Amino acid sequence: MKTCKKPETFLPESHCLQDKVILVTGASGGYGKTMSLAYARAGASVILLGKNVRLLENLYDEIENASYPTPAIYPLNLEGATEKDYYDMAQNIDNEFGRLDGILHAAASLGAPTPFEHSDSETWFKTLQINLNGPYLMTKHLMPLLKKASHASLVFMTDDKLGAYWDAYAVSKQAVNGLVQILAAEYEESPLLVNAVNPGPSKTALHIRAYPASNKNENLPEPSAYEALFLYLMSDQLDQTGCCYLP
Repeated sequence: MKTCKKPETFLPESHCLQDKVILVTGASGGYGKTMSLAYARAGASVILLGKNVRLLENLYDEIENASYPTPAIYPLNLEGATEKDYYDMAQNIDNEFGRLDGILHAAASLGAPTPFEHSDSETWFKTLQINLNGPYLMTKHLMPLLKKASHASLVFMTDDKLGAYWDAYAVSKQAVNGLVQILAAEYEESPLLVNAVNPGPSKTALHIRAYPASNKNENLPEPSAYEALFLYLMSDQLDQTGCCYLP
């Protein structure tokens, strides 16, 4: 996959996502919450998807109290979701909004990085379900709604952790990279643009869990440092597909 960077000429306007409908998975997590707020601030109606209803409700209230466009809450645990759950999601979003302008796949599970011989099969399947199967099924069933938009964007979060001990997490992220390339090629001549983001080390719960003893954790950049990139990837100024964007 080719690597790309946000154009230096892109300067987010205060309402650069005005009237867009954007779904964010893992909306209560580090990148999910930060970008949900950024998208709402930029004028989008954000569908907040996650498994922790209380945290989603807190984020909903935060967006409402800031007088941004009213969001929607969609509770769903990707680990246990069935294909029917994704079918029903598509029907519900269609009934409520009639289309989707973008999806940010920010939900992720680190699993339990471990030597291969000692890996746990239950954790393996759970990690792949959240990081790969869930995004696949969700994208498949929401594709008709994305195709209704005049300029739609699919954004997957990826990572470059390879080598020993990264287990199902690394496998799932490499598979996501493959999925991005397949979708980008299939929809190359359409208004749907498909890209990935590899933000690198960031101050998120997932990264700190991966490196709990690192003395660099306190100095890591917050997800908010990359708001402009994520806004660009959902804006009408995006004109690239099949890229892995780096900050």
